[in-house]
Amino acid sequence: MRVLPWVATAQGRTRTGWLSMTEELPTTREATEIAGLWLKNFDHALESGETKCAAELFRPVGYFRDVLALTWDLRTFKGRDAIVDALDSFLQEEGSISSLHVDGEPSVFTRRDLGPTIEAFFNFETNIGLGRGHLRLLQSKNELQTWEALTLFTTMVDLKGFEEASGSMRPKSTVSLSPSNHIAQSSGDALETSGPAPGRAEPQVVVIGAGQAGLAVAARLKALSITVLVIEKDARIGDHWRARYQSLVLHNQVHANHMPFLKFPTSHPEYLSKDQFADWLESYALALSIDVKTSTMVASADFDSDASLWTLTLEGDDGSKRVLHPQHVVVATGAFGSPKDLSFPGEEKFQGSIFNAVDYRGVDNPRDFRVLVIGAGASGHDVAQDLCERGADVTMLQRTSTCVVSVEPGALLAYSIYSEEGLPIEDADIVNMSVPRELLATFHVNLTKRIANLDRDLLEGLERAGFITDFGDDGSGFLMKYLRTGGGYYINVGCSDLIAAGKIKVKQGVKVEHLEADSVIFSDGSSLQVDMVVIAIGYLTMASRIESLFGPDVTGRVGPVWGLDEEGETQGLWRRTNQPGLWLMGGGLNEVRAYSKTVALQIKAELEGLAVSLPVRGQAIERLSK
Repeated sequence: MRVLPWVATAQGRTRTGWLSMTEELPTTREATEIAGLWLKNFDHALESGETKCAAELFRPVGYFRDVLALTWDLRTFKGRDAIVDALDSFLQEEGSISSLHVDGEPSVFTRRDLGPTIEAFFNFETNIGLGRGHLRLLQSKNELQTWEALTLFTTMVDLKGFEEASGSMRPKSTVSLSPSNHIAQSSGDALETSGPAPGRAEPQVVVIGAGQAGLAVAARLKALSITVLVIEKDARIGDHWRARYQSLVLHNQVHANHMPFLKFPTSHPEYLSKDQFADWLESYALALSIDVKTSTMVASADFDSDASLWTLTLEGDDGSKRVLHPQHVVVATGAFGSPKDLSFPGEEKFQGSIFNAVDYRGVDNPRDFRVLVIGAGASGHDVAQDLCERGADVTMLQRTSTCVVSVEPGALLAYSIYSEEGLPIEDADIVNMSVPRELLATFHVNLTKRIANLDRDLLEGLERAGFITDFGDDGSGFLMKYLRTGGGYYINVGCSDLIAAGKIKVKQGVKVEHLEADSVIFSDGSSLQVDMVVIAIGYLTMASRIESLFGPDVTGRVGPVWGLDEEGETQGLWRRTNQPGLWLMGGGLNEVRAYSKTVALQIKAELEGLAVSLPVRGQAIERLSK
């Protein structure tokens, strides 16, 4: 049976054109009916096996993005042909989707360049899970003026029978754990020689890193009744943040940075200091009874493919060791790896200090210090600002142009979906995830122009100071730079103002040729007397961390980490890797909060034996059985 493009009805009347471009937008009631009818027709088309008809409900260049619900992967399909192929694959594997219904009131507005827009949340079921989605409809320009999907987003919320123990599903009671029982934070608390700690089962999952990514995924795993141990090389949770220079603050508002299950108190400042955030991470682990072992590193790691088990040898900073055999390991040491470094001819002659920005902890009495900061990304700006405000004479060597936006209103606009009185954080995450990266870049071209106009005085001041700015290769701004390369941008929390005012000098378009006893000689023949050189040229990919933990063979199997693949999905993170039992967790706080659940659901499915082999994207991976 062929499903024809639907005709919406309202108040007993057939309306082939809900509005023309000169008419008013539909009411909320009408928008609810429009979205509901779209979902009904989509459901009916899939039930009838008419995937081409389902695809015709999309714009010719529409997008379908799925996170686990239908593909058991993170996939984005662009255009009707690709959507047909994706839906055919889902149905061929005896997948089913049902009970699609609008949840809440849709949003109705006019979007720049796209015209009238309806956005609606919806709920649904598949044969193995409960899902939530987001639908973004635009009015077609055909003679019927029907509504077509620009984007459809679906994501898994719960596995049937293995629902997350939170909210209405929270446990009735639990065994009480004192802080000393579930967080070991002193080198004197030695590791056992082998096996689990006394009275505890062997952990099913070991998470490496007790920062925001590691604690978030551990909390999600724990809510799925999975035993998990988090190990942290520092002596205290949050020490990575505490050790950094005193003036450091988070560059996003607190509304975007909540952790799973536990929001920041409403009395916390909008921009958290590094010490506040460090203390919050420690408190978070205590409040959620997450099992953390500090002062502990991985000494060796081997995977037994026959038994599907890791052999992890953990080593405490006192030399004690412990051997564990988890089924899964999650690397949560940050989305990026070791800092990039430089060496210079003549270093042995230099009488000052040279160090990497990652090691910068502040300088005692830096007044009148002459400092060269090499690099004009976020770290370079932060170090330069801290030194300048404490009296140092700072010059920044800018090697390539930088995308600069103000923290307010610039970055605030990019994260405007997150606000104090706006959408619930879970819904805001759904909206954020619903925009495929390619479309996000298109949206952000206009947003970047708007931000640049608001930041005009700042950008003109930087230009006068000799600092070169850009808006990304395609004009899509700082957020797409972050997603594509992880760097090349700066959210201004004060350093740009110092540069524009001439308080931080700029050296541009040259390289360091060599060092003398008290000076740097540049490739154009000029020189600069300095007491300190700070290298802030970015970070290697997460692959460098993986290799240090697991060796080159595992690193090769995992492949690229970060950047976007051919579908616009982030490479390596949040999804199954080609190394069985190994998962990568990282990203910004909003990404950590959302995708920690994605990782936890995939691990839960494997632990419960719900996976069967299925070739996807040219390689054998796993998917849920029906």
